Amino acid sequence: MIGLHFFSPVPRMELVEVILGEQTSPVTLAHTLDLAARLRKTPIVVHDSPGFYTSRIFCAYIDEGMAMLAEGVAPALIENAARQAGFATSPLAVTDEVSLDLQQRVVAQAVADGLPEHFLRRHAQDVIARMNALGRLGRKSGGGFHEFPAGGPKHLWPGLAQLYPPSREQPSVDEVKARLLTIQALESARCVEEGVIRAAADADLGAVLGWLSGMDRRHPVVHRNGRAARVREPVRAAGRSSRRAVPPSAGLRERARLGEQFHARPGPGALGILTAPAGMGS
Repeated sequence: MIGLHFFSPVPRMELVEVILGEQTSPVTLAHTLDLAARLRKTPIVVHDSPGFYTSRIFCAYIDEGMAMLAEGVAPALIENAARQAGFATSPLAVTDEVSLDLQQRVVAQAVADGLPEHFLRRHAQDVIARMNALGRLGRKSGGGFHEFPAGGPKHLWPGLAQLYPPSREQPSVDEVKARLLTIQALESARCVEEGVIRAAADADLGAVLGWLSGMDRRHPVVHRNGRAARVREPVRAAGRSSRRAVPPSAGLRERARLGEQFHARPGPGALGILTAPAGMGS
């Protein structure tokens, strides 16, 4: 058993997530990587887990956008800061595309499956539930966080100002950018520590090809410059504009204490990007 997770729109997106089961053989993995090459896709290999790797980081991103909206951060600020940070699509806009009723079903399934608290997306649940109650499910219903007028460009729904009034004091663009980047960095680090994804390089590759195509390459999603020792800086930057604390994992704090890097320094002539699957030749 092995999984292939393609990205939308499939003809244009280069990335494919290859998902290993508990007993997937190296031969099956080899055949699957060969298929990905013939399809001209770039694979990253992950282990089976709720959300795999990419969907888990994607949910962290859109949930943070919804959490900021609920806190009173102006929706235009959230969306513009995300685009300035290099995200291919801003969090409220991309949630409209994938639909809010899907998000509600995902949350309900996580609860029904008895998943740990970390997967229940509580900081976004209120926004998801209220938008569903209003029937504003996104593009599919004609409107969500945005309006989709026939023959005209989409724009933010004016009703958001009544639903979630913007606070008098707004964070800076840099604070919102840092918060969106930080939440993904922390979640990516957890995925590496939990063995969901096998290498930090694969996590960065998935981010750049999956949703950070415009991202400055000096800012990989696992951590800026791959240095865990700098963990304290973005955590503080995110915390200034947020009422909820998002602490780094114990493993990330230990890396920071020891000054360890996620990425090993490649030797002369080494690419230092992808690692060969266990039990296979390079």
